[in-house]
Amino acid sequence: MGKYWLAIAFLAAAAWAANLKLYLKDGSYQLVREYQVQADRVRFYSVEREDWEEIPLDLVDLKHTQAEAAAREEQFKKDNQDLADEEKAHQEFERERRRIPQDPGVYWLDGDKANVIPPAESAVHDNKRRAVLAKLSPVPMVSGKATLEVQGAHSKNVFTNPEQEFYIQLSETERFGIYKLLPGKGDVRVVENLTVVPVTKEIVEEPVVVESFQKELDPSGLYKIWSREPLPPGEYAVVESTEGKMNIQVWDFAIKAK
Repeated sequence: MGKYWLAIAFLAAAAWAANLKLYLKDGSYQLVREYQVQADRVRFYSVEREDWEEIPLDLVDLKHTQAEAAAREEQFKKDNQDLADEEKAHQEFERERRRIPQDPGVYWLDGDKANVIPPAESAVHDNKRRAVLAKLSPVPMVSGKATLEVQGAHSKNVFTNPEQEFYIQLSETERFGIYKLLPGKGDVRVVENLTVVPVTKEIVEEPVVVESFQKELDPSGLYKIWSREPLPPGEYAVVESTEGKMNIQVWDFAIKAK
């Protein structure tokens, strides 16, 4: 609706801009629809009186009139181009939004095709055990140090574009971001280090967060996310989590040099 009224306002302004000021040498002007120089006279259509009239040419400041008309024409073209560019950007935004499935998850686009990144199996590993972490089913945490890990030394989801963009469809309002994954002990990668505070059982998370841009594409919870800077080769993940709880989902990927 907003774009509709913007277009209406622009058309109204364009109609007004079609009127010209025919400047006279005494500093006054006539608001005209158009004018014609005919020998020693200027014939014009008066907007005020809605009729054709004539005035001696030597009373008209043609240079001023023509300069302003040219400037107004240039501004009109610029405004028209700005509106066209805005409409094009809006259409591209809508095409982008519609290509992403509504199912919760993380996706990337290859041309017009949306590809899904499977969620990685993540587990909490402390000095006693390794417990698989299920979405919406936090595992009991014991006091001390632990790590959140994903299986495998390297991700199967490999990209060569260091500025790869991703799309995340949330099932509920939660925080999300891009983490740098670190090598772990054995065939795992560390998503983040954890500290469970004694007595209170407060969980202190220590991820290596990659600074990223996040753009909302739809109020339903669809966002685009990408790194602020090109990503160096390495292991990464898009991570969705609930702050202060072991309620985390991980979608891992790797960046490799071309």
